[in-house]
Amino acid sequence: MKKKVLFTASIAKHLLRFHLPYLKWFKEEGYEVHIACEGDEEVPFTDKKWMVPFVRSPFSIGHITSFKILKGIIEREQYSLIHCHTPMASIVTRIASKDARKTGTKVVYTAHGFHFYNGAPLLNWLTYYPIEIFTSVYADAIITINKEDYERISKKGNKKTNYFLIPGIGVDNKRFNLISKDEKNKLREEKGFSQQEFIAIYAAEFISRKNHQFLIEAIADHKEELSNLKILFCGRGKLKNQMEVLVKEKNLESIVQFMGFRNDIDEIFKMSDLGISSSKQEGLPINLVEEMMCGLPILTSKGRGHNDLVIDGKSGYLFEQGNKKEFINFLKHLYDNPELREKMGENAFAVSHKFEITNSLKEMAIIYKKFI
Repeated sequence: MKKKVLFTASIAKHLLRFHLPYLKWFKEEGYEVHIACEGDEEVPFTDKKWMVPFVRSPFSIGHITSFKILKGIIEREQYSLIHCHTPMASIVTRIASKDARKTGTKVVYTAHGFHFYNGAPLLNWLTYYPIEIFTSVYADAIITINKEDYERISKKGNKKTNYFLIPGIGVDNKRFNLISKDEKNKLREEKGFSQQEFIAIYAAEFISRKNHQFLIEAIADHKEELSNLKILFCGRGKLKNQMEVLVKEKNLESIVQFMGFRNDIDEIFKMSDLGISSSKQEGLPINLVEEMMCGLPILTSKGRGHNDLVIDGKSGYLFEQGNKKEFINFLKHLYDNPELREKMGENAFAVSHKFEITNSLKEMAIIYKKFI
């Protein structure tokens, strides 16, 4: 009989977006691969998909239902290893696996970014921090993708649990890579942009955490000084309409363009000059890694996740959260110095190799083999 592994996450899209290489690895190692999540999407490299109604809110009584369903699955299937993802699904999974661990099942949890972090709202600390510390006892290993999370959980979590820091969940450098200037100009022509324009790209969902409003307001008073600037917002989300209204109010339609969700995001990155982000916090932002792999320097807010990627003054600049003056000064400096952009882009490209999927998968394979 084949040994079995189970991956859990709140929704199937999370597994599709981040974990296919890891599901594939287990298949190639001869394991029967199961997943538990919500969503109708088909997930490759899986033998069995269990529908579990995970709930994202920490205060929902729906967790009782998901716990009972998942506990029954775990007891029947007798997994060798369970790898859980996303905050509430991981908490439910760890508790539901308590008895299975007594009979040899190993439980691994990847934290893609704790909800408690330096500068997080007090409610986050009061809600998620004690839960994560308490449930750390129900994992054989907790894996983090940034230094802040690793240092905090390894110091405050259960002392018998193993803690690991890996270089993110990995980015495919076959899709995100360098192109020549001629290829870059060709892409711009195809997508309706000129060679003279200075293109800054922000690929992010329109939610409060991503803080698009900061960028719009920061640019508003300096548009005359940045006549060739184009800021491209790629993504969708509940605040998109609100941001479109704000752009009109600030008369920035000639500078800010809303590109929507893009299947050609790699080409958008490759034709750009600069990657930007004003996000209030991240686990480890994949969009910035992808941009770095395309040779873009990065201008981003200081904070968890960003600090792990950008070498300030070498591969880009880090500005203080909410500091519009500092952001604009860095933007102007990069706008006026193409040679500096090129050099920083080269440095960013060099740093990005650390976050390739092959490196992340290699480190995860070592962790997996430690427990199975």
